[in-house]
Amino acid sequence: MPEPIPVTIIGGYLGAGKTTLVNHLLRTANGRKLAILVNEFGALAIDEDLIEAQGDDLISIAGGCICCSFGSDLSAALMDMTKLATRPDQVVIECSGVAIPSAISASVSLLDGLVPDGTVVLVDAETVRTAASDEYIGDTITRQLADADLVVMNKTDLIDDVAPLQEWLSLIAPHARSLPAEHGKAPIEMILGLGATPQTGGPAGHADGLFDSIALPCTEALDGEALVKALTSEGMHVTRAKGFFDPLPHGQRKALHIVGKRSEITEAPANAPLGIVCIGIKGQFDGDLIRETVSEAS
Repeated sequence: MPEPIPVTIIGGYLGAGKTTLVNHLLRTANGRKLAILVNEFGALAIDEDLIEAQGDDLISIAGGCICCSFGSDLSAALMDMTKLATRPDQVVIECSGVAIPSAISASVSLLDGLVPDGTVVLVDAETVRTAASDEYIGDTITRQLADADLVVMNKTDLIDDVAPLQEWLSLIAPHARSLPAEHGKAPIEMILGLGATPQTGGPAGHADGLFDSIALPCTEALDGEALVKALTSEGMHVTRAKGFFDPLPHGQRKALHIVGKRSEITEAPANAPLGIVCIGIKGQFDGDLIRETVSEAS
């Protein structure tokens, strides 16, 4: 039976930059086959130079990606993704500007062959705090943020200091990590995780030099509960982590998935390659501390 297809939900109020982010993901897919689902094509302007072919309800994108409209039946469109001759590696749902992501995530979790891979909410760094206090739209914005695993602080080039915004977000979106971005250019590894089989090796740089990564070989068995507690603690500053480890006490190999402060440990194939890749914001992310802390879980 094939592995479930991970589904990432991208939300955020009108004008936050969701379409710009989606185009950036398509440009940086690097061979990953993405399926982008939107309410209607009119709401998502795919950059023309990315389009290979366009039909009534499907746009073929360079590199094997597709974009399709789901209209009013998201569940049917998602199930269609599992039946494609060439299955996508990842499904991305771009919510409408007024949608509440948790309702969509709940629908995804009920469907066979699909698995939620996190909720990303974009905000306009310059205007979000003012908008959140508006009597008409404020409730929608704060509800969207409450659902977030990751908050992308887009348009940070328009503000002088992100610290006050980060402090505010820690109160409004207490379960999320926040990432700075300009022009929707958030690294794909942050938004969509690290791929089905993360590559282990040495540290690697990420887009725009804003992020660092570390590969943990995990050759020793690990206490899963201690591992999760370590990697999701504030001091580690791990934004994304994914990989495989053998558990203590010994049992079937496990898969670890962390997005923001949310974590999940599931059964893994016996031949899944040992190793966990972690990524975080450069300057906060301390690879040596992570290695030392994880070794204590063995």
